[in-house]
Amino acid sequence: QLQLVESGGGLVQPGGSLRLSCAASGFALDYYTIGWFRQAPGKEREGVSCITVSRSTYYADSVKGRFTISRDNAKNTVYLQMNSLKPEDTAVYYCAKGAYSSVSRNPGDYDYWGRGTQVTVSS
Repeated sequence: QLQLVESGGGLVQPGGSLRLSCAASGFALDYYTIGWFRQAPGKEREGVSCITVSRSTYYADSVKGRFTISRDNAKNTVYLQMNSLKPEDTAVYYCAKGAYSSVSRNPGDYDYWGRGTQVTVSS
């Protein structure tokens, strides 16, 4: 059964760091684009970052220079390193498997989703 499980969320002070993990099972993620999305209360789900099979990457303007996406195919896991966190980064973060091989920030281009992990940035 195909599954994505996020971990690594939590409460962190502004300026702090977290590393999110997205562990895949039931398929080899090195054949697919994997994306990270987030959704804050009352807001639409937005694309944060993604990484393709060829390791092309996308970052939302709001996280460029602060977040880094990477993949470890041997561990079947994708990571999102988040530095210099801000209160506006507070959201539930989801990883998702792309239905296509291209870079995309559109949630409609992803066909399997994890359940999410909460990230709260607050002093």
